[in-house]
Amino acid sequence: MSGFSLSSEPFTLMRDCSAVMVPQGDTVTLPAGQIGYITQALGGSFTVYVEGNLFRIAGDDADALGKQRPAPIEVPADATDADVEKLAWDQLRTVFDPEIPVNVVDLGLVYDLSLEQTESGERKVYVKLTLTAPGCGMGDILVDDARTKLEMIPTVAEADVDLVFDPPWSHSMMSDAAKLETGML
Repeated sequence: MSGFSLSSEPFTLMRDCSAVMVPQGDTVTLPAGQIGYITQALGGSFTVYVEGNLFRIAGDDADALGKQRPAPIEVPADATDADVEKLAWDQLRTVFDPEIPVNVVDLGLVYDLSLEQTESGERKVYVKLTLTAPGCGMGDILVDDARTKLEMIPTVAEADVDLVFDPPWSHSMMSDAAKLETGML
C-alpha cells in the first residue's frame, strides 16, 4: 500500500469515533479501544490504517486519537477582502487528499477562488475544485472538507464549492513542491 510504513504512529482510540473509509467515502464508526496507525496528520485531519483499510478522521475528533484539535481562525475586525481571500487560500492548503500527502492547492485541484461581500457585511466564497481522477470516491469528502474549512473563517457566512471536471486535471497543474513530494519532478 502506498504511503504506509511500519514507522507510522500507533494509536488506540479513546472513544467511539466517526471515520470515512478511503477511497470509498463511506462513513463508519470505529469503536473505542480500536488500534491502528496514523499514516498522515495533515491539515487538521488524520489518515489512519486499521485492519488493512485506510480511514480519515476529522480534526474535531483529534481527541479520540489523543491529539489536539486545531486552533480556531482569527480575523482582525478591519480585515479586507484581500486579507480574507489570502486566509481562504491558506485554509484550502489544509485540505488534503487522504491518499496523497499534498494539499489540494499544490496539487492544482483548485481552479478558481473568489469572494463577495453580502449586504450584511459577511462574505461568500466561491471555489471551483476538481479531482485527480473523476471517479474518485473522495470527491464529496474533499468538497465538504473545503467548504467546512472555508466556513471556519470569521466573516465567511457561506462557501460554495463546485466540483468541476473541465479542464481535466493533469500532473502539469501541480506545483513544483507537489511534484517533488510525489516523486514526479
